Amino acid sequence: MISLSPLTLVLQSEQVSTPLVDYLLAGGVLLATILLVRYGGRLLELPVEQQFERQSVQATISRTLKLLMLAAGLVVALSVLGLDLGNVVLSVTVFSAVLGLVLAPIVAAIINGIFILMDQPYEIGDMVEMDDGRRGFIDDMTIRYTKIITLENTFLVIPNSVIRERLVTNYSAEDPRTRLSLQFGLTYDSDIDRAREVIQRTAASVEGVIEGGPAIRIRAARYSAVPTVLVREFGDNGIILELWCWVERPFQLISTASAINDKVRTAFQEDPARMEFAFPHRHLKFDDARIPDAAQQRLPLDEDA
Repeated sequence: MISLSPLTLVLQSEQVSTPLVDYLLAGGVLLATILLVRYGGRLLELPVEQQFERQSVQATISRTLKLLMLAAGLVVALSVLGLDLGNVVLSVTVFSAVLGLVLAPIVAAIINGIFILMDQPYEIGDMVEMDDGRRGFIDDMTIRYTKIITLENTFLVIPNSVIRERLVTNYSAEDPRTRLSLQFGLTYDSDIDRAREVIQRTAASVEGVIEGGPAIRIRAARYSAVPTVLVREFGDNGIILELWCWVERPFQLISTASAINDKVRTAFQEDPARMEFAFPHRHLKFDDARIPDAAQQRLPLDEDA
């Protein structure tokens, strides 16, 4: 008959799998951590919002703190299960090195996202225009991607490594008021002074156009808020007039330009003054002295042809 000493029984009991109580305790720690992050995350966001003004920075820091809380809860749960954290960290490090080679584009997007947050080229809520002409509002910014909701109510999700290399125009950087420039070509015999008055008055009557008020300041420059018409150039086909006016909201640029064009055309037609839009004209002049005599004579038609 084989007898086992108490020490042998203890050693064998340590080799047995972790009791169910430890698994339940580890699961409870993870569950409590998840609930704390989900429902108590607002307590973390309040001091972050007080410390930082930019929404994108607030969102990034809040996400980072929540991830750290989840990581801390995972570490505690692993400790409860009796796992060697040193071996776990080593395994994660090796795995991350291998995975980093595969996920290099994502890593590049994260690095560029950090630079975007530091450079502050745009902010959540700003209206931007991409170099391909698409316009929209910044809806969300993370360290991996930037989400834009377009004026057509569609979403653009652009990796930060891509958007940082593209030309982005920010219409809301300092002041949402945006200047609209329109050109009108008039014939040389048109009443230019009268045309400038009509264009200026018509533009001021369009909804969304700023009629007047204090000068609009852009850095050191100041611009009149009243619509202004300038003589741009004397072109080949007519005189080019350029209208400068300020629009209250940048997403109304296209519709406002269309309304101004329609009203200016109607105003020109109803005004008794001579104002005509220019279009290309070509006058061909022949020097009779340099044309051969045979070419000046009209050849008779061949009756047999």
